Amino acid sequence: MEFSEIITERHSVRNYVPEKIGIEKRNAILEAGRIAPTAANLQPVKVLVIEEKTGLEKLEKAANIYGAALALIVCSDHNTAWKRPFDGKQTTDIDASIVTDHMMLKATELGLGSVWICYFKPDVLKKEFNIPDNLEAINILAVGYSAETSTHVKDRKDMSEFAFFEQL
Repeated sequence: MEFSEIITERHSVRNYVPEKIGIEKRNAILEAGRIAPTAANLQPVKVLVIEEKTGLEKLEKAANIYGAALALIVCSDHNTAWKRPFDGKQTTDIDASIVTDHMMLKATELGLGSVWICYFKPDVLKKEFNIPDNLEAINILAVGYSAETSTHVKDRKDMSEFAFFEQL
Protein backbone atom coordinates (compact mmCIF):
# COMPACT_ATOMS: atom_id res chain seq x y z
CA MET A 1 0.00 0.00 0.00
CA GLU A 2 1.39 3.40 -0.98
CA PHE A 3 1.72 6.08 1.70
CA SER A 4 -0.90 8.28 0.04
CA GLU A 5 -3.34 5.35 0.20
CA ILE A 6 -2.56 4.73 3.88
CA ILE A 7 -3.21 8.33 4.92
CA THR A 8 -6.35 8.50 2.79
CA GLU A 9 -7.87 5.22 3.99
CA ARG A 10 -6.97 5.42 7.69
CA HIS A 11 -9.99 6.18 9.88
CA SER A 12 -11.05 5.68 13.49
CA VAL A 13 -12.50 2.23 14.11
CA ARG A 14 -14.84 1.81 17.06
CA ASN A 15 -16.00 -1.76 16.51
CA TYR A 16 -13.66 -4.75 16.28
CA VAL A 17 -14.02 -8.48 15.70
CA PRO A 18 -12.70 -10.61 18.59
CA GLU A 19 -9.64 -11.89 16.74
CA LYS A 20 -6.13 -11.65 18.13
CA ILE A 21 -3.45 -9.88 16.16
CA GLY A 22 -0.49 -12.04 15.24
CA ILE A 23 2.88 -11.48 16.87
CA GLU A 24 4.47 -10.41 13.58
CA LYS A 25 1.90 -7.67 13.00
CA ARG A 26 2.07 -6.54 16.63
CA ASN A 27 5.85 -6.36 16.49
CA ALA A 28 5.79 -4.47 13.17
CA ILE A 29 3.49 -1.87 14.75
CA LEU A 30 5.78 -1.55 17.77
CA GLU A 31 8.82 -1.24 15.51
CA ALA A 32 7.17 1.63 13.64
CA GLY A 33 6.78 3.42 16.98
CA ARG A 34 10.28 2.55 18.15
CA ILE A 35 11.94 4.16 15.14
CA ALA A 36 9.75 7.29 15.23
CA PRO A 37 11.65 10.54 15.70
CA THR A 38 11.58 12.33 19.05
CA ALA A 39 12.93 15.70 20.16
CA ALA A 40 16.74 15.60 20.39
CA ASN A 41 16.41 11.82 19.86
CA LEU A 42 15.91 11.40 23.61
CA GLN A 43 13.27 8.70 23.02
CA PRO A 44 11.26 9.39 26.19
CA VAL A 45 8.31 7.24 25.11
CA LYS A 46 7.41 3.91 26.70
CA VAL A 47 4.63 1.75 25.24
CA LEU A 48 2.71 -0.59 27.50
CA VAL A 49 1.36 -3.47 25.41
CA ILE A 50 -1.99 -4.87 26.51
CA GLU A 51 -3.24 -7.96 24.66
CA GLU A 52 -4.09 -10.63 27.23
CA LYS A 53 -7.63 -11.00 28.56
CA THR A 54 -6.73 -9.97 32.13
CA GLY A 55 -4.90 -6.86 30.94
CA LEU A 56 -7.73 -5.87 28.59
CA GLU A 57 -10.22 -6.29 31.44
CA LYS A 58 -8.10 -4.02 33.67
CA LEU A 59 -7.88 -1.50 30.86
CA GLU A 60 -11.67 -1.46 30.46
CA LYS A 61 -11.84 0.09 33.95
CA ALA A 62 -10.10 3.18 32.55
CA ALA A 63 -11.17 3.41 28.92
CA ASN A 64 -13.43 2.04 26.23
CA ILE A 65 -11.26 0.27 23.66
CA TYR A 66 -14.27 -0.89 21.61
CA GLY A 67 -13.40 -4.58 21.75
CA ALA A 68 -9.95 -4.19 20.19
CA ALA A 69 -7.62 -7.16 20.63
CA LEU A 70 -4.60 -4.94 21.24
CA ALA A 71 -4.18 -1.73 23.18
CA LEU A 72 -1.00 0.31 23.32
CA ILE A 73 -0.76 2.70 26.26
CA VAL A 74 1.66 5.37 25.08
CA CYS A 75 3.51 7.02 27.97
CA SER A 76 6.09 9.79 28.11
CA ASP A 77 8.89 10.01 30.62
CA HIS A 78 9.04 13.47 32.18
CA ASN A 79 12.58 12.78 33.41
CA THR A 80 14.02 12.32 29.92
CA ALA A 81 11.86 14.40 27.56
CA TRP A 82 13.49 17.41 25.93
CA LYS A 83 12.60 20.88 27.23
CA ARG A 84 12.67 24.05 25.17
CA PRO A 85 15.16 26.32 26.95
CA PHE A 86 13.25 29.54 26.35
CA ASP A 87 10.07 28.63 28.24
CA GLY A 88 10.56 25.09 29.59
CA LYS A 89 7.98 23.57 27.21
CA GLN A 90 8.41 19.80 27.47
CA THR A 91 7.89 17.65 24.38
CA THR A 92 6.15 14.74 26.14
CA ASP A 93 2.85 15.10 24.25
CA ILE A 94 4.57 15.79 20.94
CA ASP A 95 6.94 12.82 21.12
CA ALA A 96 4.15 10.45 22.19
CA SER A 97 1.96 11.74 19.37
CA ILE A 98 4.62 11.12 16.74
CA VAL A 99 5.16 7.58 18.05
CA THR A 100 1.40 6.94 18.12
CA ASP A 101 0.93 8.26 14.59
CA HIS A 102 3.67 6.00 13.24
CA MET A 103 2.09 2.95 14.91
CA MET A 104 -1.40 3.93 13.75
CA LEU A 105 -0.30 4.28 10.13
CA LYS A 106 1.61 0.99 10.24
CA ALA A 107 -1.54 -0.73 11.55
CA THR A 108 -3.44 0.65 8.55
CA GLU A 109 -0.77 -0.61 6.16
CA LEU A 110 -1.15 -4.08 7.75
CA GLY A 111 -4.91 -4.09 7.17
CA LEU A 112 -5.82 -3.36 10.78
CA GLY A 113 -8.12 -0.74 12.21
CA SER A 114 -7.24 1.61 15.04
CA VAL A 115 -8.54 4.44 17.14
CA TRP A 116 -6.56 7.01 19.08
CA ILE A 117 -8.05 7.33 22.56
CA CYS A 118 -7.49 10.29 24.86
CA TYR A 119 -10.72 9.82 26.83
CA PHE A 120 -9.46 7.68 29.69
CA LYS A 121 -8.99 7.79 33.46
CA PRO A 122 -5.25 8.37 34.03
CA ASP A 123 -5.43 7.57 37.74
CA VAL A 124 -7.02 4.18 37.04
CA LEU A 125 -4.38 3.35 34.41
CA LYS A 126 -1.63 4.34 36.82
CA LYS A 127 -3.03 2.10 39.55
CA GLU A 128 -4.01 -0.91 37.42
CA PHE A 129 -0.71 -1.09 35.53
CA ASN A 130 1.68 0.24 38.20
CA ILE A 131 2.80 3.15 36.03
CA PRO A 132 5.56 5.04 37.86
CA ASP A 133 5.20 8.73 38.70
CA ASN A 134 7.74 9.90 36.11
CA LEU A 135 5.64 8.38 33.32
CA GLU A 136 2.48 10.01 32.04
CA ALA A 137 -0.02 8.07 29.94
CA ILE A 138 -0.59 10.36 26.96
CA ASN A 139 -2.97 8.24 24.89
CA ILE A 140 -4.11 4.73 24.11
CA LEU A 141 -4.01 3.26 20.63
CA ALA A 142 -6.61 0.51 20.22
CA VAL A 143 -5.81 -1.84 17.33
CA GLY A 144 -7.62 -4.79 15.79
CA TYR A 145 -9.53 -6.21 12.88
CA SER A 146 -12.39 -3.88 12.01
CA ALA A 147 -15.97 -5.10 12.26
CA GLU A 148 -17.29 -2.09 10.38
CA THR A 149 -17.16 -0.70 6.90
CA SER A 150 -15.09 2.41 6.32
CA THR A 151 -16.60 5.55 7.77
CA HIS A 152 -13.65 7.68 6.80
CA VAL A 153 -14.69 11.27 6.51
CA LYS A 154 -13.57 12.44 3.10
CA ASP A 155 -14.90 15.96 3.52
CA ARG A 156 -12.01 18.20 4.44
CA LYS A 157 -11.54 21.92 4.47
CA ASP A 158 -10.36 23.44 1.25
CA MET A 159 -6.60 24.02 1.07
CA SER A 160 -7.27 27.77 1.15
CA GLU A 161 -8.74 27.35 4.64
CA PHE A 162 -5.94 25.09 5.80
CA ALA A 163 -2.64 26.55 4.52
CA PHE A 164 -1.63 30.19 4.70
CA PHE A 165 1.42 31.48 2.90
CA GLU A 166 3.56 34.08 4.62
CA GLN A 167 0.70 35.47 6.73
CA LEU A 168 -2.62 34.39 8.24
